[in-house]
Amino acid sequence: MSEKTQTNEQTVVTVDDTVRDTTKAPVALSVSHVSKTFKLPTEQATGLKQAFINWTRGIKGYKEQRVLRDVSFEVHQGDFFGIVGRNGGGKSTLLKIISGIYVPEEGEVKINGKLVPFIELGVGFNPELTGRENVYLNGALLGFTREEVDAMYDDIVEFAELEEFMDQKLKNYSSGMQVRLAFSVAIKAQGDILVLDEVLAVGDEAFQRKCDNFFTEIRKDPSKTVILVTHDMGSVKKYCNRAMFIQDGEIAVIGDKETVAERYTLANLEAEKKEEQLKKIEERKRSENEYPNGLNERCPILRTFGVSPLMLKSSDTFRFGVEYQYDEPGDFYLAIALHDIRRGGITYDTGAKVFKMKEHGHHKVYFDLPLNLFNDGEFRLLTSLRTPSPTVANMTDAVAVALDDNSCTFVIRDKRNRTYALLSDRAVMFTPVAGDDVDGTEMNGTEIVTGTVPSQNA
Repeated sequence: MSEKTQTNEQTVVTVDDTVRDTTKAPVALSVSHVSKTFKLPTEQATGLKQAFINWTRGIKGYKEQRVLRDVSFEVHQGDFFGIVGRNGGGKSTLLKIISGIYVPEEGEVKINGKLVPFIELGVGFNPELTGRENVYLNGALLGFTREEVDAMYDDIVEFAELEEFMDQKLKNYSSGMQVRLAFSVAIKAQGDILVLDEVLAVGDEAFQRKCDNFFTEIRKDPSKTVILVTHDMGSVKKYCNRAMFIQDGEIAVIGDKETVAERYTLANLEAEKKEEQLKKIEERKRSENEYPNGLNERCPILRTFGVSPLMLKSSDTFRFGVEYQYDEPGDFYLAIALHDIRRGGITYDTGAKVFKMKEHGHHKVYFDLPLNLFNDGEFRLLTSLRTPSPTVANMTDAVAVALDDNSCTFVIRDKRNRTYALLSDRAVMFTPVAGDDVDGTEMNGTEIVTGTVPSQNA
């Protein structure tokens, strides 16, 4: 026989091969047309004067967030009722209204029996008090008399397995011991309706097995009602006989736990898909609106890249390419500048109107640069895309510049070269000649010493 059968007329719980019809049991909890709104501050008045000015201007200083909208349902005695929903859906707010922490703006909540809310583990515990004192303190906060706590005390301590530590201060407990004590107070409190919010997975494996056994047993007790808020569909399917999925402050589905669990899982998948789509849209917007340094919407692509190896000799010819995208009509040019990284300055510049491009759109063009003129060094090629100036004849305006990662760096290393000067002796050499100096005296002849020039010569 199945654990639970759901019909339109009644809910049936199957426990140990016996059937209990919970719809014929008294209503333990009735929630009728409950709505709740929070006021979120948007503008803070720093004084009475500012508050008065805001009031005269009709400035509320807050916006309203509708958390629950006309929520109605009933939980019968003996139900193990699950409430599920995504974060922000309103389930925790609903639980706090049921527990009397919040008051709804509209609707009402009726409770038949003693309700024991346990929304957060350890709330109300005082670390300076002993474990024993905290049990009585927590019991009082839950609405129990001292005599009622006396009757529950031994069961609480036994379940928590803390008999030897109850007279020690709570601050000396490990975090696991504190959780076990808090959970034991919650589930061993002799109330008619137990309200739990995400507190099933507590303690170590052995303690979780004990909790599992407890919930299995409590499902068999027709006088006990449990309301469980959780994200764990395994717990819903394992313990609950009925469930409700709340979404955006409204009841999306209520009844069969399998249907509710499937609907919740589907909602999660849809939400994840929507989040992924929004993420892609944002990434697309960023890619459209944020361009690398020097580039923009008119010219989103402009980069200079090496085709030849980036470590070369002076006898080599360096081949490089320029990739661009430019879709606007009219003439445009590529201007290329060679920068000397180590020595500083612009070594060479092609000029703004030398390389006129023939094709618009997305293309690559290639260039050769002979290196025989240069000594050793590190060099960087920067390319700019330019258009004729509309106001000054024979001048151009820069549309984009290929900087940073879009520039191209290469290195020259050759045993024949020197390191200090930019130009090699193959490119330029001074030739002495006979003649008069500026004051009319005759210059002496100069002897040119030939031979190998050391690379370190300055």
